[in-house]
Amino acid sequence: MKTQKPSFEFEKKYWGNHIDYVIGIDEVGRGAFAGPIVAAAVVFSSNIKIGALAEINDSKLLNFTQRAKLAKLIKEYALFWAVEQIDIAYINKYGIGKANSAVFRKVLKKLLKNIKSSNYSILIDGFHRKYLPGGLSKQQGIVKGDQKSLSIAAASILAKVYRDNLMKKESKLFPNYKFAKNKGYGTKEHRAAIINFGTTQIHRSSYITTWQNNTT
Repeated sequence: MKTQKPSFEFEKKYWGNHIDYVIGIDEVGRGAFAGPIVAAAVVFSSNIKIGALAEINDSKLLNFTQRAKLAKLIKEYALFWAVEQIDIAYINKYGIGKANSAVFRKVLKKLLKNIKSSNYSILIDGFHRKYLPGGLSKQQGIVKGDQKSLSIAAASILAKVYRDNLMKKESKLFPNYKFAKNKGYGTKEHRAAIINFGTTQIHRSSYITTWQNNTT
């Protein structure tokens, strides 16, 4: 059976209701043991044709080469786009839940400075979030949105490519942990490295503590 790919079905409902800008947002890195959480936001024109963007899909279903190629196309064809991150110090102090909300606020504020309009709606992967610009009335949460909305899928790709590149840089600083390969997620190899070498300043303390408590 052919897997359904994301489309502009959700976006068209808003464009047809005279909404000028439909913003797709998504984040990556929520479940990682190390590294930042990253969010991206993307806006396409209501006149856009899928065309070159037809290969866009949930970033988790694409390989590195595909994501890198599509990230360039997304930046070329999008009306607006933005990427932001929340670093490990904030995550360790306030927890991943607050960091998740904070990174969405941060990327939306950056994008809205460029849009300079209040006539927008936000499509968000999963469920709506409190305390985002515009409030709940501006949002629509879409379960598995990165597999349904092309704008959310595009945001997931930009966020994934950005974060993967960050973790490759971290891998050079901390070669024992193979961050270029595992991107900070708790793979078997990564967990073994933590046991053998301890943690680094980019590890999430609460995640490591929980994992260690569950293995003792």
